[in-house]
Amino acid sequence: MAGEQTGNETQKSTRKFGRGAHECQMCGRKQGLVRRYNIFLCRQCFREWARKIGFKKMD
Repeated sequence: MAGEQTGNETQKSTRKFGRGAHECQMCGRKQGLVRRYNIFLCRQCFREWARKIGFKKMD
């Protein structure tokens, strides 16, 4: 039936690749990640922490 899970689906706990494989180091969000320079912050957290990390906004 639709909606029932088999035993194989419940054992998949982590993704090894793809968009859901990485998550934000601060809040755990999986979407909108800044992965450049191995930062692994979502875009919202990156905006909060960018100045403290050492990034400058280009005018």
